[in-house]
Amino acid sequence: MTTPPTFPTGPDAGSRALPRTPSGLFPAGPPSRPTYREPHPVTGAGVASGAAAAATWLLLFGLLGTGVGSYAWWTLVAGGLAWLAALALVRYGDRGVATGIAIVTAGGWSIAAAIVAVRWATTGDWPLW
Repeated sequence: MTTPPTFPTGPDAGSRALPRTPSGLFPAGPPSRPTYREPHPVTGAGVASGAAAAATWLLLFGLLGTGVGSYAWWTLVAGGLAWLAALALVRYGDRGVATGIAIVTAGGWSIAAAIVAVRWATTGDWPLW
């Protein structure tokens, strides 16, 4: 018969104790902070695809205009519809695509406003009505 191993007892028992490996039941280090992850992270590819789609959308609607006034109105309508799509994408879809749509739509509206302002300044006639 073999005898079971004996563990040291007494004042110097701690210096010769076997090392313990943590079981994982109790945290060994400082408490970690929770990690929150974005369900639809914004990526460069998403922003670029949204920007390309919005630019195409605004271009197609802008081509429907026959003059400065109709171009401006078509651009306003197309931009409004694009922003509704961007709002839906922010809530239910890809936020990167929504960002690209919003950026290009704002740029398209700025271009239309500049064209209207130049026409108004050169002719003295307000072109939208």
